[in-house]
Amino acid sequence: MALERLVKRFYDELDQGHITGRKCTRCGAVEFPPVLACNECGCLDTEWVEISGNAVMFGFAMPAMLSTMPQNEPLQPYCIGEVRLEEGTELNAIVCGVSPENMKQVRESLPVPVQARIVPRDGYKMVVFDLVGE
Repeated sequence: MALERLVKRFYDELDQGHITGRKCTRCGAVEFPPVLACNECGCLDTEWVEISGNAVMFGFAMPAMLSTMPQNEPLQPYCIGEVRLEEGTELNAIVCGVSPENMKQVRESLPVPVQARIVPRDGYKMVVFDLVGE
C-alpha cells in the first residue's frame, strides 16, 4: 500500500468520525498514526483497525509560549502528553485540559486517563486527547 493511499485513508476515516491505525498480522502491534510497516517487527503485512480512543497519559510538558498563538486558541488549555493507547501504542499528543493552574495536581495523579477526539483544524481533521473527567 503506497504511503499516499495510507494517509488518504486515515484522513478519510477521520472525516467519517473513525480513528484508525494499522495492526501487524505477524506480531499484533498496532501503529497509530498508521505507518506502512510494523515498528515492532518490521513486517509489511498490516491491516486497518479502529482505535478505541481510550488511553492514559503518563507524562507531559507544557507548551512553549509560541504555542499559545491564536490558531491554537480552540485547544487551550493543553499540554504535550506522553500517551499510551489501550491498543498499546505510545505517542506524543496534544492533551486538552491541562493548564498552569492544574498541572501540579495532574502531575501528582499520573498516569491519568485520557480520551481521544477528532477536531477540525485548518481544513483537515486531527486527533487530540482530553483528560477524562475534566
